Amino acid sequence: MDSDSVKMAATYLSRARTSHRRLDELAESIRPEDETDAYQVQRRLHRTLSQAGHGEAVGHKIGCTTPVMQEFLGIPNPCAGAVFEPTVIDQAGTVDFSSYLHVGVECELAVRLSRDLPKRAEPHTRESVAGAVESVMCAIEIVDDRWLDYPGVSTATLIADDFFGAGAVLGRPNSDWQSLDLGAISGGMAINGISVGSGLGGDILGHPLEALAWIANSLNGRRSRLRAGEFVLLGSLVQTVWVNKGDSVEIDVEHLGQASVLFE
Repeated sequence: MDSDSVKMAATYLSRARTSHRRLDELAESIRPEDETDAYQVQRRLHRTLSQAGHGEAVGHKIGCTTPVMQEFLGIPNPCAGAVFEPTVIDQAGTVDFSSYLHVGVECELAVRLSRDLPKRAEPHTRESVAGAVESVMCAIEIVDDRWLDYPGVSTATLIADDFFGAGAVLGRPNSDWQSLDLGAISGGMAINGISVGSGLGGDILGHPLEALAWIANSLNGRRSRLRAGEFVLLGSLVQTVWVNKGDSVEIDVEHLGQASVLFE
């Protein structure tokens, strides 16, 4: 995509998000053809949203890292987006249901970084990224289906718009995570006290830190990097559940505790 097309696509997506209206597939003239185009639009979108008062991107989310989500969305590979500071909740909170278009929740594992992960001679591996992990947390990802018909939207366009990202509730950080078997950790989600699903850390690309290595390499390939202080939502152990006004959502992840959110 040329720079004018990238700018027009990002402007369209930003205006739709800030005006709280549903999106259709981008016009062919400004539609990203592949993931390279998609992340160019996404990067410009982040800058445009921040300039419009949406806050700064302080974290990352990765979608489609577990079989349950790959099957649900029909997308076989990870897809990344940003999480903006005003949409982050510490451990428990209440949000305005009407501020979303079609809101859903996911049960996630997340990490916070103690140092940057810049490009290196060899691609990052789960072993090489482990030393940059300050803490591990459970997390609720809040997603928003902003599309008129998302199954009809290309993967590249979904990525350009942050792949449904709309916020996160971060659980209490565990800085003694090295003593845990992250692949064996189990977690589940309940809505209004009723279980809606569960999964294991190993569902995330075989091991949660494989997802962290993936996004580190993806960003490095885009001349960027994961930075100290940022957090990363690594993937959902449970298929997305769309919620209704008044719903109370809680996740409970072994060794990592709970997080909750109420949609008023």
